[in-house]
Amino acid sequence: MMLNYNETLDFLFSSLPMFQRIGPAAYKADLDNIIAFDDYLGHPHRQFKSIHVAGTNGKGSVCNMLAAVLQKAGYKTGLHTSPHLKDFRERIRINGACIPEDDVTAFITENEKFIKRKKPSFFEMTMAMAFDHFRKEKVDVAVIETGMGGRLDSTNILAPVVSVITNIGFDHTTFLGNTHKEIAGEKAGIIKQHVPVVIGETQETFPVFRKKAAEQDAPVFQADQIYYLEKITPAPEGRQLFRVYKENQLIISILDIDLMGFYQQKNIVTTLRTIDILREKDFNVSEEDLLSGFKNIRTLTGLRGRWEIIGHRPTVICDAGHNPEGIREVVRQIKQTPHNHLHFVFGMVDDKDPLPVMELLPKTATYYFTRAGIPRAMATEKLVEVSLKTGLKGDAYPAPISALEAAKKAANPDDLVFVGGSVFVVAEVL
Repeated sequence: MMLNYNETLDFLFSSLPMFQRIGPAAYKADLDNIIAFDDYLGHPHRQFKSIHVAGTNGKGSVCNMLAAVLQKAGYKTGLHTSPHLKDFRERIRINGACIPEDDVTAFITENEKFIKRKKPSFFEMTMAMAFDHFRKEKVDVAVIETGMGGRLDSTNILAPVVSVITNIGFDHTTFLGNTHKEIAGEKAGIIKQHVPVVIGETQETFPVFRKKAAEQDAPVFQADQIYYLEKITPAPEGRQLFRVYKENQLIISILDIDLMGFYQQKNIVTTLRTIDILREKDFNVSEEDLLSGFKNIRTLTGLRGRWEIIGHRPTVICDAGHNPEGIREVVRQIKQTPHNHLHFVFGMVDDKDPLPVMELLPKTATYYFTRAGIPRAMATEKLVEVSLKTGLKGDAYPAPISALEAAKKAANPDDLVFVGGSVFVVAEVL
């Protein structure tokens, strides 16, 4: 099978069960396929050091922060995140550069027989490709984001130098459990024997992590019990400035970060504590590397869709927050953003309960209900139906682009147009 890049993508998206498109039917609740694939490839994941990051919200931002700082410190750094926004290749990067199209095609061509025989899920295949690419390119370290959960996630064959769990919230409850404690139990599955683990946010679930860490004889660190940030205002557009305190001592007078969103404060704290541990593990990261990495995250890694300003007069902002905890942070940020009237372009995926999310949304906004062009997207009729229960007012639009155009047309120059509710709605707008 000799395919070009677009034909390779067609094969991946149509032949392999893909959670991003079809939802629960693509989920495989064991590690058998990834273990078999990794074995077939000669265990590429053992050829580089890794950092393993799980959590409900913030794990993608933390991965990009860590990768940026490590790149600035001179390490050839692999980065795996998901889902992608515009191009499949965003999932697999080295020093910010996406895996080349030819390498994607070559991997599928070389491993076609195995793929057709074992029928791995899309995510299992992606992980195998990432590990293989990082080995071939001889990365020094790879920052790996889990897909879902932790215990049964395809990334969980790693033996990392440090594990990170950002926080616990309600997402993917069909697979991970209906309580924070159950979800924490699944995320805690990435805690490995003797491997230090950083917990980003101290919540009522912390005893779950402490118990699992004790069983694995793994040192456990609570990032938010060590670090504290104080916001500095004003800051240049598109940037945030902070004073950084460690154990109540001012250690950084100005930390400049090129990501917006209040929620990034939690991610910064998590990243700082993780870097402390990497330094103890003989990673050579200077203060200059740290500051420069945070200052240039988007440039260094290509991160997008995190409180991203994409238009002016009216201000147009998009954010990939999509579960109740993420939306709560988004609404908080909207309230702090100067604007006259809010126009909200909103869509969700069909395997999530829309009610807990839509109950959090501002009642005074005008809504533009829409659906992304994937089978998994929630029908606009369902969104409108729930909007009647939650007191949200708006109309339905067939696609995110048409919804955004309608919002911009209706908005005055001093209004705010926000796009969110689903990563896939944000992806189409970008």
